[in-house]
Amino acid sequence: MLLEGKNGLIVGVANKHSIAWAIAESVVREGAKLAFNYQNERLKENVEKLAGDLPGAKSYPCDVSNDEEIDSLMKNVGTDMGRLDFLVHSVAFAPREELTGEFINTTRQGFATALDVSAYSLVALSRAALPLMSEGGSIITLSYLGANRVVPHYNVMGVAKAALESTVRYLASDLGPRGIRVNAISAGPIRTLAARGVSGISKMVDHHRVVAPLRHATEQAEVGDTALFLISSLGRGITGELIYVDGGYNILGSLVAME
Repeated sequence: MLLEGKNGLIVGVANKHSIAWAIAESVVREGAKLAFNYQNERLKENVEKLAGDLPGAKSYPCDVSNDEEIDSLMKNVGTDMGRLDFLVHSVAFAPREELTGEFINTTRQGFATALDVSAYSLVALSRAALPLMSEGGSIITLSYLGANRVVPHYNVMGVAKAALESTVRYLASDLGPRGIRVNAISAGPIRTLAARGVSGISKMVDHHRVVAPLRHATEQAEVGDTALFLISSLGRGITGELIYVDGGYNILGSLVAME
């Protein structure tokens, strides 16, 4: 029961296949009490149904591109939970048309949208959560290898994830004196609702399964348990870091990875 008596907010659950939901399962197993957001009415039913299966879990509306909704989310969390011990940011978006063709054709609006939703939202959520994290805590976000290497069809999302990883380091520096740790997990390709927007995701997963040193596709639960480690006291000395959970794929040279 590593997280007994701890309260957490997980932002970005879409359905039971979400990485964010795998994190929820891992932390609840260790005693955490959770709150969730849902972006819109379309996702509300899924999130509320999942939250309904967890003791004491709550869910609230929040589009992370809207500061007023973020403030409302934190107000609701504060009223119902009193404080936050950890925040999980599992949100990314780029217009589908920006994930096809060449990166050079990225539109100004598509670029702005991807950076706002995928990277700036971590800043906005962290700032809004600060009053609820007066006793310190942990903030976790999700990245991908496309932040550091060119991945076909990932395009502007790779740039957004690179910004997200840099954001983690700056937030870690700002928030460390307050006892708040900030880290990122870079997961291997997983067939989630968000990943469906990336052309060829199924081939990426199959390729990963064959080539990654551990010779299996990344599982949501592996990411969930790594997040649990970072959130819990076991990760108390770690901040500003990026941890790969991809079966070792990231260590390979490009020619090996293409075999």
